[in-house]
Amino acid sequence: MTKALFSLNSYTLLNLQSSLCCSESDLLHLQPPFSSMFSQFSLFLSSFFFLNSPSVSVSATEFIFNSFNSFNSTSLLLYGNATIQNSHLFLTNETTFSIGRALYPSKVPTRSPNSTHLLPFSSSFIFSIAPYKNRLPGHGFAFLFAPTTGMDGVSSSQHLGLFNFTNDGKSTNHVFAVEFDVFENQEFNDIDDNHVGVDVNSLTSLTSHEAGYWSGEDDDDENFEELELNNGENYQVWIEYMDSRINVTMERAGRKRPDQPLISAVVNLSDVLLDEMYVGFCGATGQLVEGHIILSWSFSQSNFSIGDALETMNLPSFVLPKGRKKRAIGEEIQEWELEYWPHRIGYREIYTATDGFSEKNVIGFSSNGKVYKGVLVGGAEVAVKSIPHENEHGMKAFLAEVSSLGRLKHRNLVGLRGWCKKEKEDLILVYDYMENGSLDKRIFHQYPESMMLSWEERARVLKDVGHGILYLHEGWEATVLHRDIKASNVLLDKDMNARLGDFGLARMHHHGDLANTTRVVGTLGYMAPEVIRTGRATVQTDVFGFGVLVLEVVCGREPIQHNKPGLVDWVWRLMERGELVLGLDERLKARGEYREEEVERVLQIGLLCAHPDPRRRLMMRQVVKALEGRSEGSESEEGMDVSLLHSADWSKRNSYSDGGGHPTFDEIQKSLLVPHLYQCLISSWRVGDNV
Repeated sequence: MTKALFSLNSYTLLNLQSSLCCSESDLLHLQPPFSSMFSQFSLFLSSFFFLNSPSVSVSATEFIFNSFNSFNSTSLLLYGNATIQNSHLFLTNETTFSIGRALYPSKVPTRSPNSTHLLPFSSSFIFSIAPYKNRLPGHGFAFLFAPTTGMDGVSSSQHLGLFNFTNDGKSTNHVFAVEFDVFENQEFNDIDDNHVGVDVNSLTSLTSHEAGYWSGEDDDDENFEELELNNGENYQVWIEYMDSRINVTMERAGRKRPDQPLISAVVNLSDVLLDEMYVGFCGATGQLVEGHIILSWSFSQSNFSIGDALETMNLPSFVLPKGRKKRAIGEEIQEWELEYWPHRIGYREIYTATDGFSEKNVIGFSSNGKVYKGVLVGGAEVAVKSIPHENEHGMKAFLAEVSSLGRLKHRNLVGLRGWCKKEKEDLILVYDYMENGSLDKRIFHQYPESMMLSWEERARVLKDVGHGILYLHEGWEATVLHRDIKASNVLLDKDMNARLGDFGLARMHHHGDLANTTRVVGTLGYMAPEVIRTGRATVQTDVFGFGVLVLEVVCGREPIQHNKPGLVDWVWRLMERGELVLGLDERLKARGEYREEEVERVLQIGLLCAHPDPRRRLMMRQVVKALEGRSEGSESEEGMDVSLLHSADWSKRNSYSDGGGHPTFDEIQKSLLVPHLYQCLISSWRVGDNV
């Protein structure tokens, strides 16, 4: 196409640039809107001189697909469900788990020959995310640079057709994208369910912001206007990159481009973009469905005003007829229902089941609200957790539970049946009812002596909880951190099987990655020392919490009690004196239904889990093996015969230390493992069918 602006000769441009290129301090004194005009024009001049420098020999890419001369079957490479309809690009269709990708057919150079300097680019497009009648919308689309054609290694739903569970976050992806996402995924640390994000090799955005624009010169919250991405309106986006800075701006199509970018960030793409890349779009749906439509598109590596040439008049409208109410909080949460499986239960049914949330049906209290017993239509007994509407933390916890527990299925996790949200009323979660209540009531003198757990029952409870945590850490598609393992969060069903519940603080992340948590959460006495210092949760911090749980179940003592030493320190001192068995619950001692060597072995496992150094703690698969007592005949992943537990007499103190002095954690650890295979501690051991 003809570049009218480039009719200026180089001499004129050079003089113009010289006259405009004031110092940075001078630029700060320019009054708006001239300062914004200056920066945009300076950006154009810089790109012009770079691309037209005698030392640079590169064919800059430029194209435009306008509404009056838009896409056709030969102008783009189409993959998956991407189609051209009425000269517009549809990335997805009205089916669940739809996925599509469209790429400009020629590769775009990203560098000039023999240079590491990235070429600038400017792209603008008009899009619409079209809701379908009687369907909830999701998930989103992205503008992207990709190294290859096709859709290998991508999946739908929250992955937007960009990556999948396996490759997300890998530097070998060589993918740069700007996402337009209408679903909040905690595993990617999404800020909300209506945001724009800058992605490099991962769906965990480097930077993101709620979709919208600033109506003034400053990024003041009072000047910010939110734009709802999936309401069917047409929006124009401007994406510009130069000298490692990315600017992303958006507004309603046909409106003046805002002076202030929505996102402006330094992003070095030198190691991300190959010398030549494909540029285009991708989009995906999941159980939630919406249309992702590109109405027009421009791209240039030399003309940063090319977006002005996009036609914004006479565009089709995808807004649903009036009368459709803006999504209330309940409808927003319904997206979580469809995506994460537990179904919505009618408020009236829950109200009736709990006798109008009668106080007589209160069976406990969670960290966010009361817990009621109820009976659904059909006779199923349930536990109903009510979270106050004004409790902002409760809302986040509610979404975390639906996100985490809704997709987790294991016999040692509390089953989530469904949820409910009535406008301006409390949030409600409905669980399977656990007939025998919470574990803490069974070990802390809250039940009659006859209902106290025996030694065998306590040992089985610990095995059950261990299997549940192992599933969270290693048995699912992502690592789930519970972050609040304690006796009151362990529930007992009618057969006295233990199930871990209350996922209000749970977080998930990909296997091998670190969780992005920096806020101290949990319960004092169960939190690992490093959590208090750094706020970062890991599988090792969950192991610490489980170690404390082991000690309190065996000892019948809470981790922190007034005028008493901390539980972990107290058991440690007993171990130092060779008197571990004295830590056993006095009521169990009176019964005499236990074996000293088993008590000592379980307490030692608890101490190893609660080691102050996270690097010294056992992994949950090792803990499960130790609790199961399966020491002979198992194999490591390397095919070695291993015995996790030593066959020595646990009650003999001299088995810990050759010198007869106080044993150390290292000595205990070595006594728990076969000495000549001590290094197998760091290996991955199979657990078989137990998870």
